[in-house]
Amino acid sequence: MTDIRNIVILTGAGISAESGLATFRGPDGLWEGHRVEDVCTPEALARNPTLVHRFYDERRAKLAEVAANPAHEALAALDHAWPGDLLIVTQNVDDLHERAGASRLLHMHGELKSALCAACGKAVAWADPLPPGSVCTGCGAPSLRPDIVFFGEMPYDMERIEEALAQADLFVSIGTSGAVYPAAGFVQMARHYGARTLEFNLDPSAGSSYFEESRLGPASKLVPELVRDLLG
Repeated sequence: MTDIRNIVILTGAGISAESGLATFRGPDGLWEGHRVEDVCTPEALARNPTLVHRFYDERRAKLAEVAANPAHEALAALDHAWPGDLLIVTQNVDDLHERAGASRLLHMHGELKSALCAACGKAVAWADPLPPGSVCTGCGAPSLRPDIVFFGEMPYDMERIEEALAQADLFVSIGTSGAVYPAAGFVQMARHYGARTLEFNLDPSAGSSYFEESRLGPASKLVPELVRDLLG
C-alpha cells in the first residue's frame, strides 16, 4: 500500500447492517416490508405522500436506536489520519459515518436527517417527523419532502465523485450490491483511470468480477484491517 495516495471509498447498506439497519432491499425484494416502488420513486410520492413521508419518518426515528460500528469508526480514523486525498462516498442515507467522525464524505443518495423543498430546491437539516405540507423556511412553500434520491432522480455530487475517481490510486467498495447504477459503475471508471480496486462484502456482489480483489466477511472485521494496513 506504500504507493497509494488518493483513495475513494464507496459504502453501501452492508456497512450499516451490522449496526442494525435493514439493507435497502431484502431477499424478498422488500424494504422494511414495503415494495421499493411504493416508497422510493417520484410517482410514489405523488400518489401517496402520507405513506412515503411516514416511511422515512420511521427510518429517521430508527437512527436513534443504533450506533456506528467498528467499520464506520475505522473509516473515520482513516479520514483523520490519511495525508492524501480521501473521499468516502456513501449510498446510505443514515448518519453513522458522521457519528463516527468522518468528514470527507458525500451522501450520493441523500440523507434521512435532511428535508428538501420541491419548489425551490433548498435543503435543511431535519430531525423531527416531516408530514406532507411542511413549509420551507426558504421560499415559504408547503413543499418539503424527504431529501432522498428516489429511483429515476440524479444522485448528488456526481461531478465531484467522477473527479475523485479519475485521481484515485485505490478504489474500495464496502457492503454494496453492485446492482444499483451509477454507483455500480464506479469500479469500472476507477480501473479505467488506473486505480487498484478492492471489494469487501459478505457475499460476492453483482460487480465482483470487475474488482482486482474481493474479500468476503463482515465489514467490522475487514475494514479495520485495511485501515491498519494503509496507516502502517
